[in-house]
Amino acid sequence: MASKEENTSFAVGHMALAYIIAKPAARSLKTNLNIPLVMVLSVLPDIDLVVPAFHRGPSHSVVTALIVFLPVFVLYAEKGLPYFLALVSHSLIGDFLIGGRVQLLWPLSQYSYGNNLLYIRITDPANIALELILFAVATAIMFRTKDLFCFFQAKQSNLILTIPILTVLLPTFVAYPLQVPVLLVAPHLFYLAIFSIAVAIEILRINRKDKPPLSSQVSNRDKVN
Repeated sequence: MASKEENTSFAVGHMALAYIIAKPAARSLKTNLNIPLVMVLSVLPDIDLVVPAFHRGPSHSVVTALIVFLPVFVLYAEKGLPYFLALVSHSLIGDFLIGGRVQLLWPLSQYSYGNNLLYIRITDPANIALELILFAVATAIMFRTKDLFCFFQAKQSNLILTIPILTVLLPTFVAYPLQVPVLLVAPHLFYLAIFSIAVAIEILRINRKDKPPLSSQVSNRDKVN
């Protein structure tokens, strides 16, 4: 039976990798990139962690991803490509190289594919170094392109960041506090912080929008009096 270490993966590498791949794809298509959506898609396949026996199964299938994205390609054509790449990068690159044994072609085949020549445990120094490099590169690109500042602007799309916050970032510290290598604590906290700020800013904007102007409140009180 596979150990918990082999059946789980850190979100930092997946999110950074998805952004690094999706950003140039969006630029080549001359379309703006919805970064919160990219971050969500990058960890979405791990929804099967709820049922560990199915991990790296149907939700990690490239065939499943293609079926799900068919309506997106019909509606948005090539503009959906960066988001499709963000989703499949999780399985095709992240899990295929790190840990391996992924049902990439489910339901056409239940065979678990993996790189037998380069099998790395997620707590190996090589994987920790790789995730740190991906995080550093992604953060540098975000800063250079000013994409980092999108998290500090009020946008409805920022609300979907509650998905990675509640499913992979907070549980990483709450449920498995000893599992996060020391060197990856800071990157996890970085994403947790900026995602939380983005969600908080949008919630505050919604609350302010729902409140009537002060002049209206004063007028209503005068009518009552």
